[in-house]
Amino acid sequence: MGAALALGERGRGRTAPNPNVGCVIVAEGRVVGRGWTQPGGRPHAEAMALAEAGDKSRGATVYTTLEPCAHVSVRGPACSDLLQLANVARVVIALGDPDPRTDGSGVARLRAAGIAVDVGPCAAEARSAMAGFLTRRALGRPHVTLKLAVSLDGATALGSGLSKWITGAAARAHAHLERARHEAILVGCGTIEADAPALDVRLAGLEPRAPRRIVLSQTASEGWERIATPHAIATLAGVDYLLVEGGATTAAAFLSADLVDRLLLYRAPIMVGGGRTLPDIGLTGLTDAHGRWHISDARTLGSDRLEVYERVRDSAVPAKVATGFAPGDGGKG
Repeated sequence: MGAALALGERGRGRTAPNPNVGCVIVAEGRVVGRGWTQPGGRPHAEAMALAEAGDKSRGATVYTTLEPCAHVSVRGPACSDLLQLANVARVVIALGDPDPRTDGSGVARLRAAGIAVDVGPCAAEARSAMAGFLTRRALGRPHVTLKLAVSLDGATALGSGLSKWITGAAARAHAHLERARHEAILVGCGTIEADAPALDVRLAGLEPRAPRRIVLSQTASEGWERIATPHAIATLAGVDYLLVEGGATTAAAFLSADLVDRLLLYRAPIMVGGGRTLPDIGLTGLTDAHGRWHISDARTLGSDRLEVYERVRDSAVPAKVATGFAPGDGGKG
């Protein structure tokens, strides 16, 4: 299942409105098929893996990160039907599909055909890997990652507003990798005026994966998609993963609206003194600040330090949700 999860990451930021699923087929102790959801949501991971495995899928075990879809789409057959036709012996599923057209029906259909089914291995990891899809279904909006580059004393820029460059080359390269894993990237109008950012992906081989450019502004900017408020991210069609990059005012607006699900904190080993920091984010006391964030990763990037935090909420994004379903292909079907 770990290998299937890794394959699913290849499609992250390119499969909306479908989830970025990974699939591995094993026969006689050897991997005979691999697949991951392709750009635009088709082919599905299982279909790709079955095509690679061919006749070797007979009697094999299939590991897939999301429940195989159970409905026929104009874009292709149901994966639960394809698995039956391939005569696989067992299907191991990390997570149930919240699409109401599947939502347990995929498992039921497989079991009715005499295929052994196990559900739950690496469920937490699958939930994290497909956070965009699940957040859209549960909350009706994209999964939001906020990127902040700060000095040791918490400054996001000099007092003059200059912020190029707080972090070094390795940290900036990692930030470009993150861009490639999101369908869209958002900045404030102040960032456009000050920096005229390209917001492209400057990593060899990943240049075509540059995300859509969104600006948070009350007025239109030529060449940019615009939303007027943070909550308007819900209207961004085809965006399940949104990266918020610039500047402090925009970051504070998303934090104040409690729309940030994941925080990338790049910390440079420099002291600024008198620099710009985040404005008010609506907290009434320090008690409200505690317990909101859980660290999920930390690493050194050159001379800088990256810390990744996940927003702690009252309940995790549920695996099975029938609300907030976006029109179109959806789910895995």
